[in-house]
This record gives sequence, C-alpha cells and structure tokens, in this order.
Amino acid sequence: MTAAGWAALFAVLLVAMNLFSQAVAFWRLRRPLARSALLEEMPPVTIVRPVRGIEAFSRETAISGLELDYPRYSTIFSVADADDPIIPMIEDLIGIYGADKVKLIVGDVAVSANPKLNNCVKGWDAAQTEWVILADSNVLMPKDYIQRMLAAWRADSGLVCSMPQGSRPHCFGAEVECAFLNAFQARWQYFGEALGLGFAQGKSMLWNKPFLDARGGIAALGAEIAEDAAATKLVRDAGKHVHLVGQPFEQPLGKRRVRDAVQRQFRWARLRRVTFLPFFAVEILSAPLLPVVLAAFADAAFGWPIWLGPLLVLIVWYAGDIALSAGVGWFVNWRTPFAMLVRDIAFPAVWAYAFVGGEVSWRGNAMKIRSDGANELNDAAPALSVASRSTEKTL
Repeated sequence: MTAAGWAALFAVLLVAMNLFSQAVAFWRLRRPLARSALLEEMPPVTIVRPVRGIEAFSRETAISGLELDYPRYSTIFSVADADDPIIPMIEDLIGIYGADKVKLIVGDVAVSANPKLNNCVKGWDAAQTEWVILADSNVLMPKDYIQRMLAAWRADSGLVCSMPQGSRPHCFGAEVECAFLNAFQARWQYFGEALGLGFAQGKSMLWNKPFLDARGGIAALGAEIAEDAAATKLVRDAGKHVHLVGQPFEQPLGKRRVRDAVQRQFRWARLRRVTFLPFFAVEILSAPLLPVVLAAFADAAFGWPIWLGPLLVLIVWYAGDIALSAGVGWFVNWRTPFAMLVRDIAFPAVWAYAFVGGEVSWRGNAMKIRSDGANELNDAAPALSVASRSTEKTL
C-alpha cells in the first residue's frame, strides 16, 4: 500500500474510533442506572461547598442546593477569607433556610497548594454524617441531586463524581467552553468509565467519610496539585472504582471570553499532564487534527482537492458530537459547529504547551506547576497559604 493509502486508512480508523467513543458515551448516558442499595437506604448527607467571591449565578446555584427533595441533608458553606463579599449572601440564606440546615465556616487550613482544598478542610471536619458531598459553588443542583449521586454508588465504588455540563452560554466564548466541557471532556470521561477507567472530577464528589478518613482524610487529596487526580489515585490504590452519575450536573456559564475558556483548558491540561502523563500523551488523538492532516496528505497524493478529505473528516466528527449532545440534552445551536472548530484549533496548542508551560492562574492564585507534582505541592503550599486563617464563624 502506498503512503497515501496508509494515510487515508489511518484517518478513517481515527474517525471510526471517535464515532465509537461517541456511541459508547451516548449508550452510557442514556442507560438507566440500577437502583442502588445506598439509594434505598437514603442516609443523612452533608454537602460541603467551598465558595469565593460573587459570580454571575452565585445566588441561584447556592439556593439550588438548599431546596433539594431529600429528607435528611445539610449544607456547609466554606469561605477562606473573612472579608469575602459572598459572606453577606450566605448569611442571608441562613436567615431564610435556617441554621439547622445551613452553616457557614470561615477560615482555611493549609494542607496543600490547592486553595480550594484548603478551603474545604474545616467544612469536612465539621460534617457529622457518614456521607459527604464536596460540590463546587457553580454547580446547579437539580431537585434530585443527592438521589442521583447515591444511585451511582456500587459495591465496588470508592467515589461517585459528576463533571460539569456547560449550559446557558450567553456569548460565543461561552459556547466554545460548552464545546470543551460537553462533547469533548464529558464524552471522554463517560467513555473511559465504561471501559473501567473512571477518573474523578472535583465538581461534585460523593465520599464515604470513614473510607477517606481512614486513608488520611481530606488532607490526603493534597497528594497531587489537583484534588481530583489525588482522589482518582487514592480510590484505585484502595482497589475501588470511580463511578459517574447518570447525567452530569449543569454549570451555567453566562458570558465567557474565548481567551478565558482556552486558558482554563491549559490549566486543566497542565494538571493532567503532571498527574496522568500516559493518558494525557494520547489525548491529542481525541481531536481531529491528525486525521485532518492525514486526509489532506492523501488528497494531495491522489490528486484530489486538498480540502475535500479534511472537510469530510470534520463533517463526520462534528455530526457525531452534535448528535451526542442533542441526544442527551446538552447545549446545541447553529453556532455549535463553529464553536467546535475553535475548540479543535485551540486544543493542539493547549496540549503541546502543557508540556512546556509552568505557571497557571487558579482563582487569582499564580501556581507554578512542574512535572514532579508531589514536590511542587510541598514547595508551593507555604507560599500560597502559610497558616490557617484563625477567623471562624459557624452559624
């Protein structure tokens, strides 16, 4: 076979692999979860939500977690800084929903270089229930949020997670972020879980508190620069699995700049690069760059228009992404193919730069990330948070 023939064959195989992953993810997302024993039990649950600053949907997402249809649960909001502008809003919610249901704890504990994890420590320690959910402030919780988390727990589960589902984009930049979060990130997460390779996501994490406390507690999640990477390794080392909810929970986006969306992707890519290098190294195959290049080479060799093969690759690739998104209820509109194109132009640069870039910005913290993740964690922790902030308020 000629070089052009091999190029065409490899392009077809890569497109077929992508279609297969889309089909598996669709099957996994549409498959009803079996009713778990944990859901039948309906145990008391504590939700710990680290918050910082006022965001576009802060009040809506906070309230969504206080109006759940679950009989026995409470919420602890953790705030690192006593002067944080979100505190008056949380105090207002405590007045509305009651101090028995909502608590506010102020002050972090420096257990890692991860400011979000440091912000969760006191909330985790204050939780009195066997089951605890760590949930980011921008997760929009449906009424059955806890039930859906419990329903995904299996006998071999060490952790149940949900990645974000991008929703409510108010501009093209936010639509690009939807293209990254949904048909790209979430699709590969569900495909991996279907193969028995579930990876943790820090957006929503259901923990059995005694299980994690027996392995070092929440501070053990500081073993890596990202708590979800540390969680994945901890669970696997215990011989357990990370499982995903039946459908990911929404993260309303509002207005986002394309630049900011790409910058977030670089930060996450760099974290994946230092924590799961073998998996990250092949991530470039999840973008259409290589089959597009191979198809263009084959076109030139066969004397066909050089744009024909790449166009066919992108049409099939994006048709699968759009069919998956529409089929499971994720955001899609007429600009979605263009948002996906921007995503796929940016991603190879993000992937490549993750191998050489070092410093990223995380919620206002400049973080230097080296290839030796654990050593970087130990070196960086004092610089980011020297000691626990002593101000603590529980309402």
